[in-house]
Amino acid sequence: FRSYCWEHRPVQKFSVKESRGTSQCTICLDLVEQLPLYTILKSPCCKSTWFHRECLQYQALSAGIYFFRCTVCNNKDVFQKEMLRMGIHIPEKDASWELEENAYQDLLQCYQHCDVRRCLCKKGRDYNEPDSKWEIKRCQYCGSRGTHLACSTMKSWEQNWECIECRSILAKSGNYSKQKKHSLATSEKTDGTCLLEEPSPKCPRQSPGSQRSFLLQSPKIMCQNNLSSCSYLELPASNSVTMSLSPLMSKRNSSTRKKHLRKQRSEVSNILKELKLQVNTKTTRFNINAENIWNSALKEFRKRSFSPTNTIEVKFTNCKKRPKTDPSPASKHHFFQILMLHLQNSSLFEGSSAKNLSLDFQAVKENLYFEAGRMIAVSLVHGGPSPGFFSKTLFNCLVYGPENVKPALEDVTDVDVVQTIKMIKYANSLSSLESTIHDCYEFLAAAGCLRPITALCDKDMLVNDILIHHVIKRIISPLESFRQGLKTLGVLEKMQMYPDEFSSILCHKPERLSAEALCDLFTIHSSSDVDKVEGADFWLGYLQDVESGESAVTLEDILLFATGFLSIPPVGFDPEPTIKFMHKSYPTRNRLFNSLELPITETYEQFKNTMDFTIRNTLKVGRQ
Repeated sequence: FRSYCWEHRPVQKFSVKESRGTSQCTICLDLVEQLPLYTILKSPCCKSTWFHRECLQYQALSAGIYFFRCTVCNNKDVFQKEMLRMGIHIPEKDASWELEENAYQDLLQCYQHCDVRRCLCKKGRDYNEPDSKWEIKRCQYCGSRGTHLACSTMKSWEQNWECIECRSILAKSGNYSKQKKHSLATSEKTDGTCLLEEPSPKCPRQSPGSQRSFLLQSPKIMCQNNLSSCSYLELPASNSVTMSLSPLMSKRNSSTRKKHLRKQRSEVSNILKELKLQVNTKTTRFNINAENIWNSALKEFRKRSFSPTNTIEVKFTNCKKRPKTDPSPASKHHFFQILMLHLQNSSLFEGSSAKNLSLDFQAVKENLYFEAGRMIAVSLVHGGPSPGFFSKTLFNCLVYGPENVKPALEDVTDVDVVQTIKMIKYANSLSSLESTIHDCYEFLAAAGCLRPITALCDKDMLVNDILIHHVIKRIISPLESFRQGLKTLGVLEKMQMYPDEFSSILCHKPERLSAEALCDLFTIHSSSDVDKVEGADFWLGYLQDVESGESAVTLEDILLFATGFLSIPPVGFDPEPTIKFMHKSYPTRNRLFNSLELPITETYEQFKNTMDFTIRNTLKVGRQ
C-alpha cells in the first residue's frame, strides 16, 4: 500500500461551484456537506454523489472486492480505482452477507405478536390460535405488526387491517378510507379517548421527535397537546379560527402567558437542579482574561483537565493587574453572562433577536459549534444564565430533529435569498414564475431546489424547498456539532423530554424582576425577640415602592447587592437566599450564603431611607 504524508496525500479536484450546498450520503442516508474535506469523498462516476469517508470504508470492508461498487450507478472499475487512490481499503474477500450462515433464516418466520394497547387475550400477546378469534392478523402492508382478531373487533380473518405506522402514511397520501379500515385500537368503543397516542408494547421507545411527529398529524390529537412548542407545523385552513380580541382580552391573555412562562421556568429550575447533582466538589479554576473572554473560555474548556462535572471557580485577570481573588458564585455567573452575550453576537449565529445557526466554515473546521453547545449546557447546570436568543426553528431542530421542522421566511437573514423567495412566492402567473426561476437558475441549481414547474401552485413547494435548504440543510453539519455539545451533562436529553419548559429559557429572555418574584425568592428568618410580621411588612412595602419607581434603587440593584447576580439564574440559587431581621443600624449581606441581614426600625420611612442609602453607596463603591 502506498503511504503519504498529510501534505502530499492525494486529493480530489473539483470546481468551486461543486463545493456548495449539501447532498445525501447514499450509504447512511444522512446529509453530507459538499466540502473539500478529508472526511468527505466524491464519486468519480456520478458527479453529484458524495459520501462520508467512514461510510465508504465500512461499506468496502463489508462488501469486499467483488461487491464494492458505486451505490448509485453500480459502476465497479472506475469507482474502485478512485477509492483505492483516496485510501479506502478494499479487502480481497467475499461479501460479509454471503459468508454468514443462515443469514436469511428470519425471512422464513412469520411475525406473531399482538401490538394493540389493550390486548384482551388472557394467554398473552404471543398466543396465536388459528381459525379462532385469537388468531393473529398481521398488517397487510408491512407485516411487522399484529393484532388478535378480537382485540381489533374483526369478525373474519379476511378483513383487511393495517398498523398505526402504515395508517399514518396512508392518511398523508390521501388513500386512507375510514369506512373500510380498522384501527389498531378499538377507539370507536371508547368515550372519545384516542388509544393511538402511546407506542405499542412491541415498539422500542421512540425519541420525543418521532412521537411528536406522529401525534401532530391528527387535528384531534393536536388539540390535546400544548401547541406552543409545535407552532412550526401548520394546521389545515379548515381548522384555523380568526378572532379579534378586545384590548382587555389581549391584556388578560398577555398576563396568562406570563404566568404560564413563570411556571415553566420554575419547572426548568427543578430539572436543572436534578442535573446539577452530577457536579462534584472537585474544583476546576478558570483564569479568564476580561479583555478576551472568548479565547480565554475556549482555552479553559479545551484543557485536558477540564471536566463539566467539576465545580467551576472563575478568576478574572488582565494584562495590568494581578488575578482578582473572587471565587464567589457571582464571579462565575458574571463570566457566563458575558460569554452568552458574546455567543449571541458571534458569527456562529445569525438573525436579529431570534437567532439560527449560521454557516461559518472556519468555525466548522475548528469545531466551535460543539464548544458553543457545551458552553451553553455547562452554563445552565452550573448556575449561569440561559442564552435566551434561540429561534423557535433552531429550538425545534434541536428537540424534534431537523427533518420534522418547517422553517419560515423570517428565519432567512440573507437579503438576496429573501428577495428570491418573495419573487417566487408572489408570482401571479405561470409565465412570471418561469421567468423568475430562469433568472435564479444558478442559485436554485446550487441549492438542489430545481423541480419541474407545471402549474402556478408548484411555487409553494419550491419556496418550501428553498427555505429548508437555506435554513436547515445548509447548516446541518454545524447543527449536529451544536447538538453534540448540548448533550453535555444530559442537557439535550432533558430538552427533548421537556420541550415546553426549556423553550421558556432558551427562546425567551428573562422577564424583568418584579416585587412578587423578589419577595418569593427570599425566605425570611427571625430571632425570637424580633417581630417577624412587622419586618416582613416593611420589606414587602419597600419592594413595591422600588417597583413603582418611588426609590433611588431598582429591584436589580437589590438582587445585585444581596447575591452579586443581576438576574435569577435558571437553576436558581444555592444556597437559597434568606433574610434575617436584626437589631442593627444598616443592612448587611453575605454573598457566599446569599443572605441579607436587615435592620429593625421604628417606622417604615427609616427602613426605606436606610435601605436606599446602603444599597446605593455600596454598589457605587463596588463599581468604582
